[in-house]
Amino acid sequence: MVEYTSPVTTTFEMQRAAIKQSQQAFEQTVEFQQNVGEAVRDSFESQESAQRRGVELTQSAIHGYLDTVEGMVPGVEDSVEEIRNAVDEQFDFLLENHAEAFETFSEEYDEGVDAYDELTEEYVEAMNEQIEMVLEAHEDMEAQSLEAVEQVETQVEQVQEQVQEVQEQVQDVQDQAAEQIEA
Repeated sequence: MVEYTSPVTTTFEMQRAAIKQSQQAFEQTVEFQQNVGEAVRDSFESQESAQRRGVELTQSAIHGYLDTVEGMVPGVEDSVEEIRNAVDEQFDFLLENHAEAFETFSEEYDEGVDAYDELTEEYVEAMNEQIEMVLEAHEDMEAQSLEAVEQVETQVEQVQEQVQEVQEQVQDVQDQAAEQIEA
């Protein structure tokens, strides 16, 4: 008799492996998203620094221009100094606001990333619990399926035995009939 439980078991094992691989792929996707969030968070400091350098470079360029004007036009030293002070005040204000804006944005981004991480951790945990329940139910279904296949296999064997017995009985009856015809 052919053994049917091996293909059934293999099928269930393949299904469980596919479920587990999907679970791992999802967890890796979540981890990748979290890594991207961390990378963006880590880039804030360099972005702020680069923008600050750009602002400071612009301030230096204006100072250079004012130095040139002061050197080329006699008697404008007081006016240039007033302009220089006004420019410095504006750039100080800009740099202060720039730092505050980056700090606020960074804090809010951190809060958002932390909330996202917490939510995804809870979601992954809930999903893992559901998958464990699905796998347990899947194993129960496998056991029931194997039992059903074994029962069918046993019934087929019994039917084959009965058919063989009937064939033997028919053969006996034919043999007896042939003997009676000859006698």
